[in-house]
Amino acid sequence: MKQYFNISLIILILIGCAKVSKEKTETDITPNIILIMVDDMGFSDLGCYGGEIETPNIDGLATNGIRFSQFYNGSRCCPTRASLLTGLYAHQAGVGHMADKDYGYPGYAGDLSVNAVTIAEALKSSGYMTAMAGKWHVTKHTKEGQPDYNHPSKRGFDHFYGTIPGHGSLWNPFGLKDGDEFIQPEGDYYYTEAITDHAVEYIQEANKEKNPFFLYVSYTAPHYPLHARQKVIDKYKGRFSDGWDKIRENRFQRLINLGIIDSLSQLPPRDEQSIPWEDEPEKEWQQNRMETFAAMVDHVDQGVGDILNELKQLGQLDNTLIMFLSDNGGSAEGHRDGLIERWGKPWASSLIPEYTRGGKKVRAGDFPDLNLGPDSTYGSYGVRWANVSNAPFRLHKSWLHEGGIATPFIVFWPAGLKEKNTIRHELVHIIDIMPTCLKISGTTYPESYKGKEIIKAQGKNIFDVLENPTNEERTLFWEHEGNRAIRKGKWKLVSEYPGTWSTVRAYEKMGEWELYNMEIDRTEMHDLSGQYPELVEVLSKEWQQWADRSMVLPWEKVLTGDY
Repeated sequence: MKQYFNISLIILILIGCAKVSKEKTETDITPNIILIMVDDMGFSDLGCYGGEIETPNIDGLATNGIRFSQFYNGSRCCPTRASLLTGLYAHQAGVGHMADKDYGYPGYAGDLSVNAVTIAEALKSSGYMTAMAGKWHVTKHTKEGQPDYNHPSKRGFDHFYGTIPGHGSLWNPFGLKDGDEFIQPEGDYYYTEAITDHAVEYIQEANKEKNPFFLYVSYTAPHYPLHARQKVIDKYKGRFSDGWDKIRENRFQRLINLGIIDSLSQLPPRDEQSIPWEDEPEKEWQQNRMETFAAMVDHVDQGVGDILNELKQLGQLDNTLIMFLSDNGGSAEGHRDGLIERWGKPWASSLIPEYTRGGKKVRAGDFPDLNLGPDSTYGSYGVRWANVSNAPFRLHKSWLHEGGIATPFIVFWPAGLKEKNTIRHELVHIIDIMPTCLKISGTTYPESYKGKEIIKAQGKNIFDVLENPTNEERTLFWEHEGNRAIRKGKWKLVSEYPGTWSTVRAYEKMGEWELYNMEIDRTEMHDLSGQYPELVEVLSKEWQQWADRSMVLPWEKVLTGDY
């Protein structure tokens, strides 16, 4: 009897061990997913994309992963975020323009659509713990007391710490929430560090629960206001003394040497709103602006390092897919002497605190007698340094030329990638992130959610593109504030809308279609529309067909409400 009991016990133990082993194996092969997005960082700001800013941790992701040379975003903060979360073009997700205004049309509601499902909502069905730290910016309701149906905790995230609106002080952010509760920062607070700290906590929590996790880390840096700790700003003292002209040239050459940009491309002239560096009368102040911007990126890189270290300590690094990107190109928005430069009107926003937490008056704008960084400032780096951030491309955030929509994209996944330190030139778009996350997690994209029919995802699984490259032409589309673009294989058709920026830009082709061969002219220097009018007609019709099925309306009609 005793012998029978021992044999039975051994069998039970073995069965139990087998069960535990099976559960552990299943957990191990279900990858964690981390999306890390920065705000208003240009194509060549990172070290691994030719920049001078020290980003060793992000560069490490690139060295041990894949860099993309032709990754495209949605050109502006909230349209990009809406597409990232849903796999839809921004208008289909309800955020065709900004998230602070409802224009009365489904594609321009300024609110995530109920006919869109988020990555977090979908992944929860596959047993993922879902968490987010950072900027949300996909709802028109950003204040306490307003409806919160489109806040993160109501759109699939188990944990959330961050800000709901589009920008704010990094020392005293507006619209800060912890879960469902609006809160105020305390102590020695810096928002980038707080985002990182909560991201690390969420990784620890998921590890305790033995669940795979989806973590969306959405830094507000380096979007204005340019705030950073002084010791990090000091690190970059003199780093940009060569000025914007020389730095753009150096970045361009490094991008060619890295194989990210083809040597057939040409560096465009400096932005027409800029001036030669030698003619700049306030060089020290201008350097401080870029030094502070660089410090903000440096703070982010430090945060990425903290996240990677936590994954290593927990033994989760190999099984974690990390994607790093920027939501759009560097921003040309400037506020010289407290004025909105493109309008010449005083700059004011409810997101700007009147006083610091210590009671000091906040001076909002870009003033040559005021260095940026402290909590009493609220400034930007302006169009001239944005031209450097977006090197070697033309134009900036909000436009659909490459300077607005082409940004770094790094994919890192030790257990899932065959290649390392590789540069790929396939066309990839922000709409591809949602399908990729669902595919690798084994999650089915729903046809309906909470009783609502869901619009079909528009993107592709990135790994299908990587593992099975084909010669099939891919077609991508954009519209923002009347700016239009279509990319079909090597051809790009793009048009700049004559909007508010036309008051400071004298551009002869404004409102007209321009055609570029992106294989040999990635920097959009040689307009071929006059040589290939038939192709312009074909592509413009295809763009219009996309617009008609994707809730895109003529911008002038949206503005007037006359549609």
